[in-house]
Amino acid sequence: METKNNIILNNVQIEQKIKRIAYQIYESNSNEKEIVIAGITLNGFLFAKKLATALSKISSIEVLLCEVSINKKKPINSVTTSLTSNEYKNKALVLVDDVLNSGTTLIYGVNHFLQVPLKRFKTAVLVNRNHKKYPVKADFKGISLSTSIKEHVVVEFKDNETIAYLS
Repeated sequence: METKNNIILNNVQIEQKIKRIAYQIYESNSNEKEIVIAGITLNGFLFAKKLATALSKISSIEVLLCEVSINKKKPINSVTTSLTSNEYKNKALVLVDDVLNSGTTLIYGVNHFLQVPLKRFKTAVLVNRNHKKYPVKADFKGISLSTSIKEHVVVEFKDNETIAYLS
């Protein structure tokens, strides 16, 4: 593990961001009975699980958790989901990832879900970097950072602690 001297968000701050994003998701979907929280494999899905838990604590909306698998090396035509398209068709959906870097992963995830009619479609990230090469934005974000291209944002999800730092 890298040095933790460059911590962007500590565990307490991340928990606060998760709670705030959950409230924002609830506000924009308050008349929904059900919402799909779709997390991109690994960290995006771990973040989605935390958002789903927080959302369940503050609302009566039923949360369907969906894992989105994307081959980050060859993202085109390689997106699969743990739910069938019929399970999220005509529902409100939030696509979740931990860090928005270039936007490549998110844009392919967005493209996948655009193949099916949705009631509402939003995106959420914990850390939004300002180096996008695709016109994709995060509707809900924990923090926005202006970093150099050489800097890398790492989010570590552990059982009892989550931190985000620059490496």
